[in-house]
Amino acid sequence: MVVLIVIGIILLLVIWVISLYNGLVRLRNRRQNAFADIDVQLRQRHDLVPQLVETVKGYAAHEKELLMKVTEARTAAMSAKSIDDKIVAEQQLTAALQGLKVQVEAYPDLKANQNFLQLQEELSDIENKLAASRRFFNAATTEYNNAVESFPGNMIARNFGFKREIMFDLGEDIRKNMEEPPKIQF
Repeated sequence: MVVLIVIGIILLLVIWVISLYNGLVRLRNRRQNAFADIDVQLRQRHDLVPQLVETVKGYAAHEKELLMKVTEARTAAMSAKSIDDKIVAEQQLTAALQGLKVQVEAYPDLKANQNFLQLQEELSDIENKLAASRRFFNAATTEYNNAVESFPGNMIARNFGFKREIMFDLGEDIRKNMEEPPKIQF
């Protein structure tokens, strides 16, 4: 009788460990799936950037340094392999694109160009989709991190190699720029 109780307790513990492990796997996969959604939006963004740069080049030939930064940031973002590397590279591309938007303000003819307006609208749409995808990714990352760090999941996580993952945030440079009030000129 005692043997059956011990076997029952061991069986319950095994089922409990399997359940916790499977939950962590589900959360990790959900996070990776969320980043795959971001990857789709990033691919569209990367495809639009060269078109936008070429359109701006016609109007802003002397702004080569800025255009080079955008092109280099796009190249770095496309060649990033890990999720962490992609997050850093995309932060740099976002900063470069913001610099481009500021520079475009100096060219009234460019702002009226239909090709530029269409590209800018498409880029704005993709940026909105990216923001939504990032929110979903960060929610999935938070849920995963909570499971990895809270008891009793942290015991299973530690033993099976699950670790805390980073969020997809703005990055320090962009955050500093956002803290400054916008300059409005009439």
